[in-house]
Amino acid sequence: MELGTVRSREKLKPQREPYWQKLAVGQHLGFRPSSAGGGGTWIARFYDPDTGKKPLQSLGAFDHLPASERFTAASKAAREWFKHLSSGGAHETITVGQACERYVEHLSRDKGEVKANEARARFRRFVDADPIASIELPKLKKVHLLEWRRRLTAAPAVIANRKGGKPTRKRSPATINRDMVPVRAALNLALADGYALSALAWRAALKPLESSGRRTVYLDRVQRRALLDKLPEDVATFITALCLLPIRPGALAGLTVRDFDARQKTLRIHHDKAGGGRTILLPDATAKHLRASARGKLPTAPLFARWDGKAWDKEMWKKPIKEAMAAAELPESASAYTLRHSVITDLVTEGLDLFTVAQISGTSVAMIEKHYGHLQRDRAAKALAGLAL
Repeated sequence: MELGTVRSREKLKPQREPYWQKLAVGQHLGFRPSSAGGGGTWIARFYDPDTGKKPLQSLGAFDHLPASERFTAASKAAREWFKHLSSGGAHETITVGQACERYVEHLSRDKGEVKANEARARFRRFVDADPIASIELPKLKKVHLLEWRRRLTAAPAVIANRKGGKPTRKRSPATINRDMVPVRAALNLALADGYALSALAWRAALKPLESSGRRTVYLDRVQRRALLDKLPEDVATFITALCLLPIRPGALAGLTVRDFDARQKTLRIHHDKAGGGRTILLPDATAKHLRASARGKLPTAPLFARWDGKAWDKEMWKKPIKEAMAAAELPESASAYTLRHSVITDLVTEGLDLFTVAQISGTSVAMIEKHYGHLQRDRAAKALAGLAL
């Protein structure tokens, strides 16, 4: 069957079964004339010699093009799909929204419900009701993601208020990056599973923004003690560990009793944003605190648990920390991450080299240099001043 000319297609009668033209062995392009006249829809059919299956892919009408150009466009789309299948790609087509759903299932299965719920909440806010959710992955283009990113950037960030209100502020680069991470991860998973042809659509469009600058809120030891005094006992145990170790709150919350070796006084960080799989040698005071927290617990139990025995997550520690910060008259913008920043600041100012700081903090030397290198330069300047004759 010849489908390449407008005249040949106009002679075809409408029917349920498409008219097929062979493009290559096992690869056919189909056309289903519209009963209303003036065009129709295009379909690709592939023969898989390994399974004997003949999957179909709807390509669309291409009615945004002149009739004389539709065969060429449909053939190109069909060949891209054939190439995708020949390379091991999945037969079925999924949308961006479905890719996000699959990623949540992946997190729930491999990382736990806390991670899955965090991603699910972000998808619910920024993907599910957005036009991008309905776009099929083979049709996803860079422009689609750039437009979604602009909408994400324009959406105000909602912040909690002690009085119960929900004031908003401009979305920061760090917030935008956090909201893009699960979308990028969902698309990468879909690519790995054969649902996408390549990562070109999102590689540049979802590239993380540069941070706007250094973290500036610092709590000294007196302020940290004041914070601990205002916290409930279970929260204080968790936050004390944050004041003793340069670990991300989420990584600390994910520790189990078996991660702490009381005899060797070491702590194994298995899962973290970066630097997972590292082991930290603990000083006596820190080991004593962890030993007390681990006492009487099973190896699989959370090393730091809430009063009900459950592991901490940011939705649970956020409110008591904010309330304690207010009660201790500490900066309103301070958070659990402020404690990690304060601990790293102390390590650098007290002379620990940046490489070691990066290792135990679970981050790169470049990031430590970017945010804390100026502190080491200040120490160098003071040392040079001491050389004056």
